[in-house]
Amino acid sequence: MSDIVIKVENLSKQYRIGSREAGYKTFRETLVDSAKAPFLRLSGAMSKALRAWSKNIDSPPPAPGSKLSSPDDTIWALKNVSFEVKRGEVVGIIGRNGAGKSTLLKILSKIIEPTEGRVELRGRIGSLLEVGTGFHPELTGHENVYLYGAILGMDRWEVTRKFDEIVAFAELEKFIDTPVKKYSSGMYMRLAFAVAAHLEPEILLVDEVLAVGDAAFQKKCLGKMDEVADEGRTVLFVSHNMASIAALCSRGLLLSNGQLNMDSDSSSTIGAYLDGILSPSETSETFSSSHIRALGVHMRDLDNNASDKFKMGEGFKVIVDVIPNRTYHNVNLHLILRDRIGTKISTVCTPETPGGPFDIIGSTRLTATIVQNPLMPGDYSWFVRLRWQQHRSNLIEVENALSFSIIPRNLPEAPVAYGSIHGVVFLGAQLDQKLIAQ
Repeated sequence: MSDIVIKVENLSKQYRIGSREAGYKTFRETLVDSAKAPFLRLSGAMSKALRAWSKNIDSPPPAPGSKLSSPDDTIWALKNVSFEVKRGEVVGIIGRNGAGKSTLLKILSKIIEPTEGRVELRGRIGSLLEVGTGFHPELTGHENVYLYGAILGMDRWEVTRKFDEIVAFAELEKFIDTPVKKYSSGMYMRLAFAVAAHLEPEILLVDEVLAVGDAAFQKKCLGKMDEVADEGRTVLFVSHNMASIAALCSRGLLLSNGQLNMDSDSSSTIGAYLDGILSPSETSETFSSSHIRALGVHMRDLDNNASDKFKMGEGFKVIVDVIPNRTYHNVNLHLILRDRIGTKISTVCTPETPGGPFDIIGSTRLTATIVQNPLMPGDYSWFVRLRWQQHRSNLIEVENALSFSIIPRNLPEAPVAYGSIHGVVFLGAQLDQKLIAQ
């Protein structure tokens, strides 16, 4: 028997921009449409006739030879993607937003059909693509466990056998008989993951939903997926958390603009992805939002020289230039420092840091000065957020707003060449030797 459980050949998916693909509706929409159907048949026919009449009056006929649509009306979410996955492999799928990751998992889950290409699946699939998929809001958690199990293709006795274990894993014993419409998004996710992971699918597809849970439950889920893989089942895991991908996955697929750019071990794939999004640049990066016309982010040394490389222990400045669309009072600045794989290292934020909050009346420069940085050599990036405390909303937030590097310093007293393998913080301890009398 072949060890290949997923075989994807020249898979492509095209969408028409601005329109919804016909033929696919959510379970909830199907129920609602069924209830409305008796009342809409007559009005629907009348509306159709009225629209046709109105179009004929208001719109001139198309010119001879003109096209009703153009290639600009469509987009390829996936294009000629091919790969194979063996039984028991844990594969991470990474890429920027819009790279095609979620589309790929939806095709594998048989939620949508490909435009071109084919997929072969050997084994029962459990998918966790978005919070609450397969749940009915009016039913209790208890009832939804059985409903979700049925959607995954489980018999009732299989669900009953695992029921207590599912509820205990989700930590929802007190709320299992409560309608899930009263659940928080985290409670939804915990129950959905518990069902999908415990009902023993041969293939488990997980798409970023772990971001909803708290840190303790995320760790619990990663442990469960590791356990699933140890049992010889296959896991495909989509995430923007490179630390989770590195810890869980032995192999990585890198998608970019709908195409498969790399299929290698997870470490190499993560490195290629980060090299693409964390390439240090001496030029200022500029961003915008509905509230901020322009946000520029750059770094300088303590002598005000622009740079993206700093020696261990050398101080630097992070400068944020803001051009607002209007005046904003009581604004807090958050600068979150992350390492190469996205782990949060530290945060500079007001009002905890002296100097803020700020009144942004016009073009404004905000400067955070780190006099002595404690970072080990490696690549780092800044997440930037401006939060308007008066309305408790974010004016703008930018992931990977700017990247920079810390390089070794050649000090005679340094006996080793420090690098990322030594961690992210340099403690700078003073060592001393003393002979203890016997």
